Parts: sequence; C-alpha cells; structure tokens
Amino acid sequence: MRPDVRRWLDRRTFTADTWQAADLVAAKRARGSTVSVVLPALDEERTVGAIVAAIRAALVERCPLVDEVVVVDSGSSDRTAEVAAAAGACVVSVDTVLPRHGARPGKGEALWKSLHATHGDLLVFVDADLIAFDPGFVVGLLGPLLTDPGIGYVKALYDRPLTTTDGIVPSGGGRVTELLARPLLNAFWPELAGFVQPLSGEYAGRRELLEQVPFVSGYGVELGLLVDLVALAGLDALAQVDLGTRQHSHQADAALGRMAGQILQTALARRPGGERPHSELLQFLRTADGLEGVSWDVGVVERPPMRSVRDAERRPGRRA
Repeated sequence: MRPDVRRWLDRRTFTADTWQAADLVAAKRARGSTVSVVLPALDEERTVGAIVAAIRAALVERCPLVDEVVVVDSGSSDRTAEVAAAAGACVVSVDTVLPRHGARPGKGEALWKSLHATHGDLLVFVDADLIAFDPGFVVGLLGPLLTDPGIGYVKALYDRPLTTTDGIVPSGGGRVTELLARPLLNAFWPELAGFVQPLSGEYAGRRELLEQVPFVSGYGVELGLLVDLVALAGLDALAQVDLGTRQHSHQADAALGRMAGQILQTALARRPGGERPHSELLQFLRTADGLEGVSWDVGVVERPPMRSVRDAERRPGRRA
C-alpha cells in the first residue's frame, strides 16, 4: 500500500457511531450551518417514503439536525412523487429546475440540479432505493463535516449484502466497484485507492466545493466527483465513514454492464487529453432465432460547475 494512502486511511476513515445527532446539532448551531438531504429518485415508490419518514422523524422533528429533505424526481412513472410528498419531503421534478438548460437522463442530472433546488451549505445525498434505512447514515456522513473544517467531502463505506436465489451473500454487492471502478482508480488515480466504496450513493459535501466541479449526467457521477474533488481540494479534504450495512435493490448483469460503460466513459474523459471514447455498448441476447445484438449509448454528458451557472444567471444583459 502506498504510504500516502495508508496515512489517509488512518486519518480520514471514521465510524458512524463516533457522533450522536444531538452533539452535531450543537456543532451545527455553533457554525451557523444548514443541512439539506437530497434523494434522487426514479420509480422508487416502494422505498422512498420510508426513507423520508425516517429522516424527518429522527433528524427534523426529534432532533433538528436536518433543515430540508428534498426528493428530486427524474420523471417517475409510478407514485414516487406522491409517496415522498406524503412522507414529508419537498418534491421537485428534474424538468422544472433550470428549464433553460434542458434535461438529460440519469442520476447525475438529478444531483446537479439539486444544487439549485436546495439551500443548505452542507448537502447529504442518499439513494432512494435503500431497504431498512437507518437515519444514522445521515448523522455519520455529517459528522466529519461538522467537526473538522478541513474536510469537505465524505463518502460512505459499508457492507453490501447481495440477495440471490440461494440466499443472501453478506458482501456480494458492489460488482461494478470490484470489477471496474477499483481497478481504474488504482491504475490512474492511486491516491484514491483507499476509498472502500468509491461508487457509493451516500455521501455529503460542502456546497462551496460541490458547486466548483462538473456533474456527469449518468452513473459516472460518483467516480467523476471523486476524481474532480481530489484535484480541486486535495486528498486530505476527502474522508469516508463506515455506516455498517447497506441494503438495496440489485440490478441484472446487463444493466450493470451499461452502468460500467458510463463509468468507463467518465474515467477516460478525465485522462490526459480528455478525448471521449466510442460510446456504443453492444450486448447480446439469445432468442429463438439465435443471438441478437442490442446496442446501447453509454455516453455521458457533463453539466458545468453550478457556480458558473449561477454566475451566468446573475450576469447583466443575460438573454432570456
């Protein structure tokens, strides 16, 4: 292991039970901070309501650590928006945020637009498909930000049980991480090799940092943020927190392949030269007539840093 990675692991890896919500409320008040929790969601009516309700009960009503809970709906075809609103979230449609900039498909678009739709100077992002959600996830992610001004971005780490036909494999999730993201980071950005879950959907950051980096529109957003933030702020400004166990729905291998394609596109665009590779991914299905090739476009679009968008919006003489 590289010495700098070992030092970082020793200094910047924490456990969620280090902090209690009440103590962080006092730290938040002392610093005059505000906190927004964001859930990007697409067809998650089965889980989003319970997550929102748990956050509001524990961290808004019982202990005022969180100031707003915002669900950014990416055009769900089910009752995601209604369920989230009934649970107490502020629900915004991705299409209504910055409409002059249009809309792009993908999770990263919802995260980027959430910067415009929220008010907190600290933002916590939580995936909307979590099962048996623990509000302690939010507490753990906020702990380093509220107690160490030198930390600007915090990633979750956890075990990811994988449900199979033979039962639950305790740590079988994270297949794209182990087969693609970790080898990429170790090869090209070895300073980031200490992140246990580089693609985790739970993380928190300071708005002042998040608004200075681009957001990739698709599933490459998490890797893109890591690479861009370490370049902007340095490794010591990044941390990770062990949240224990995270349970969520799992995708089929073909869907994971398309996710991996977007992550690879994001990584290669950040290599010297930045030339984007061919964006077509060809997958195969076996049908009654034999093998059938199916093409997917796994290209990604990068949204500019939100700070530049805000500056342009304020510029005198801006065209409508």
